[in-house]
Formats: sequence, structure tokens, C-alpha cells
Amino acid sequence: MMGWQTLLFKEISRFWKVAFQTVAGPVLTAMLYLLIFGHALEAHVKVYDAVSYTAFLVPGLAMMSVLQNAFANSSSSLIMSKVMGNLVFLLLTPLSYWNWFVAYVGASVVRGLVVGLGVFAVSTFFADLSMVAPWWVILFAILGSALMGALGVIAGLWAEKFDQLAGFQNFIVMPMTFLSGVFYSIHSLPPFWQRVSHFNPFFYMIDGFRYGFFGVSDVSPWLSLTVVASALALVSVIAIALLKTGYKIRS
Repeated sequence: MMGWQTLLFKEISRFWKVAFQTVAGPVLTAMLYLLIFGHALEAHVKVYDAVSYTAFLVPGLAMMSVLQNAFANSSSSLIMSKVMGNLVFLLLTPLSYWNWFVAYVGASVVRGLVVGLGVFAVSTFFADLSMVAPWWVILFAILGSALMGALGVIAGLWAEKFDQLAGFQNFIVMPMTFLSGVFYSIHSLPPFWQRVSHFNPFFYMIDGFRYGFFGVSDVSPWLSLTVVASALALVSVIAIALLKTGYKIRS
């Protein structure tokens, strides 16, 4: 294998060896959300015509799991390597910053998609789902996980301790994910909060992903695609620039 392929294989193997924690755990968490919210609100909430609330929840929970786990994969790998001191072995290799970026983001995409598929597979026992536009589902899943993988690279480079990374995840990633329309349509919000939601890039990732299942969404899928692709380009440029300069990994 070439250098970047070896690093990619190493990163995939890293999370797969603890799949019970990195894959099964997030799937179980998503199922608990589905059982609790679906059971409690199924008879009281109607978002789209001919779509049950439980079915509405599934794409949002699947995409939420994809995004959170893609971010966790790259960010946790970098901070662990920095804290444990084994990042120096990567620095000694002739790998370029592009190799680092492709490997870390690529592994994040793999983990995000594996968790998302797990959530979707288990969800079929609770709701009847069909994909109206499967290519939209695949496109947003890949772009969303790549975006969060790149953001995880930035967070992993910036953080010097585990609590700093936890703060980044708890105060930025988690709130933006939960306030992105996973459990509701933004049309159910007051006008002010609807406008605020349009500034949340996570909303466009989840809304575009959900469009692939039902063929309806809160905003145009093309608008969502434009926002997500632009955000991915911006975050990727920042991550690559930090890797190129050796930000907080080279003294």
C-alpha cells in the first residue's frame, strides 16, 4: 500500500478494533432516541403528510449519528496521538499534509457511514422506509461525514487536552446537531428561530439527507447541497492549512 493508504488502513483498524464502543454504542443510542421520542410523540406530532413521526425521525437520527461519529473519529485519533506521544512516529514518515488529510477524513467517512448504516438497518424494525432519491442520501451522507471529519482534524490539532476536545464537542458540535431539525421541522418553530436555524450548516446536512427518503424537505435540496459543499470546502482549506504548517504538532 502507498503511504496514505497505510495511514487510512491504520485509522480504520483503530476504530474497528473497538467496534463495540465506536459502532454498536452509537447505534444503540440512536435506537433509544427512536424508541423514546417515537413512542411518546407518534400520536401527537405530524410533520409531513403520509409520513409517520417515527419514520420522520429515522433519517435525522441516522444523519446525526453519521456526523457525530465522523467528527469523533478524526478528533479523538489526533488528540490521543498527541497526548500519548506517538504522533512523532507519523511526523518521521515522508507523508505529506495531503496524505494526512485524506487518511484522517477518509477514515471518518468510513466510520460515519458504517454507523449510519447500522442505525438505518435497525430502524427498519420500527418504521417502513423507502428512498425516493437514494443518490441524495448517499451524497449528503458522504459530504456531511467528510465535513465533520475535516472539522475533527481542526479540533484535534487545536486541542491539547481531552477536556478541550470535549468542550469543543459539547458546546459546538452537540448543540448544533440537536438544533438542526433532527426531531422536528423548522417550520414548527417561531419565525425568529426559523431564521436562526438557516445559519446552522448542520440543518442543511440533515434536511438534504431527509429529502432523499421522502422527496420533501424544509428547504430546496439544491440549496442544502450548495451550503454543505461550501462549508466542506471552507473547513477543508483550514484543516489542510493547519496540517501544512504543522500547527501544534511540530515545535
